[in-house]
Amino acid sequence: MTRQASPPQQTATPQPLTEFDRNLIAATQAGLPLTPQPFASVAALLGADEPQVRQRLGDLLVTGVVRRIAAVPNHYRLGYVANGMSVWDIPDELVDTLGEQVGQLSGVSHCYRRPRDLPLWPYNLFAMLHGHTRTDVLTQAEHVAALLGSACRARDVLFSSTILKKTGLRLRQPIESGGSDS
Repeated sequence: MTRQASPPQQTATPQPLTEFDRNLIAATQAGLPLTPQPFASVAALLGADEPQVRQRLGDLLVTGVVRRIAAVPNHYRLGYVANGMSVWDIPDELVDTLGEQVGQLSGVSHCYRRPRDLPLWPYNLFAMLHGHTRTDVLTQAEHVAALLGSACRARDVLFSSTILKKTGLRLRQPIESGGSDS
């Protein structure tokens, strides 16, 4: 339902991180380089080759050490300063089908199912909407409502009030003075 690539099913038991793994994570923890061939750029930085970097990142995904590799745009820098999480109450048996359709709309960055918390929170479908203004976001919510049609029993849009810094996996850096890593 989300527009982000689904991680592979975890099939392998995580192994201890190697020095290469730690260097790879350190090189990518702030994001992949904004270059035409980001994996090749990381490989060059590590003195490795691109297939080795891709393979190891894939292995880390499979074992669950890395949850996902995806683009995370800064919507504010792109001029989309109005952001609203739209929440929808639709029949559970329709969430997957309708969620896939909602997730394909151009203003939706991610869409997913969440558990209800009745009686206070009846919503089970969430879709993040981005616009230049709140009116843009509310217009997009109307498009979602039209798509959902009579399946929509209740809805709301929760607008962002604070920008939170998003970060990925971070490894603790060893203490330079020769002390322990704890």
